[in-house]
Amino acid sequence: MRRFLLAFVLILAATSCITARPQRDTVTFATDSLRHPKAPGIPAYVVFAGDTVRLDRPDFQERLDRELLSFTYMHSTSTMILKRAPRIFAQIEPILRAQGVHDDLKYLAVIESNLDPRALSRAGAAGLWQFMKSAAATYSLEVSAEVDERYNIEKETAAACQYLKNSYRRYGDWMTAAASYNAGPGNINKAIAEQKQSSALDLWLTDETARYMFRLMAAKLFFEHPSDFGYDISEEDAYPAFKVKEEVIVSDAIPSLVDFALEHGTTYAKLRSANLWLIAPKLTNSAKKTYKIVIPE
Repeated sequence: MRRFLLAFVLILAATSCITARPQRDTVTFATDSLRHPKAPGIPAYVVFAGDTVRLDRPDFQERLDRELLSFTYMHSTSTMILKRAPRIFAQIEPILRAQGVHDDLKYLAVIESNLDPRALSRAGAAGLWQFMKSAAATYSLEVSAEVDERYNIEKETAAACQYLKNSYRRYGDWMTAAASYNAGPGNINKAIAEQKQSSALDLWLTDETARYMFRLMAAKLFFEHPSDFGYDISEEDAYPAFKVKEEVIVSDAIPSLVDFALEHGTTYAKLRSANLWLIAPKLTNSAKKTYKIVIPE
């Protein structure tokens, strides 16, 4: 009798485990419904800076797919750059236009810095356009103990335009000019000579530079159709631009930027946020250079 009761209890326990399984299936289904949308498919071609890049090559398709997946599933980074974009693009688009650089080249700043104007790489590249100190000097960007114009959006964007225009004159297409921005003209020139090709898209390059060009194309697709990647950032979600109260032109020393800020009705913190290129609490300006300082509201 005891054996019979023990067997009966075991059967009941087993039955209760079996009936519990559908609840786990229900939980799994609920989790699946919250998954991020699938990455967009590969288009037949991408028009970048006026040039059509056909994607009928399997290697091109795979390289673009890698970057589309990156924008789709790197949720926090992709959301952040979409929120930053209205503020940053409003500042750099007019400069690109005035300098005669195609508007699509603004996406270079996206992949260089994620549109973070304070970006600083481990190698020491700084700002939206990630200039190294040596390149900054070449394009007349001051880098000193008190001033770092690699963080001056207006000046660094103009410098990037000059770099890109020089490269475009050398190579004849914006995609190769962009590749040279990443790899340096010396490396691109060497690869062109050794591999006997004229376009960077047809060169065997380092993985970083090979990705760079397709990441540019993916960035354009991402910003033109963010909903295809599963993102919906409204105007209210975007970070607002700094409202400018006035612009002060100075050519003398400023012993204390704290006092300078107070005199102009703002705080030192707000002044620094609006002028990231000011990297010290004073401006000695022994060379009597002329600077434009933004006073935020």
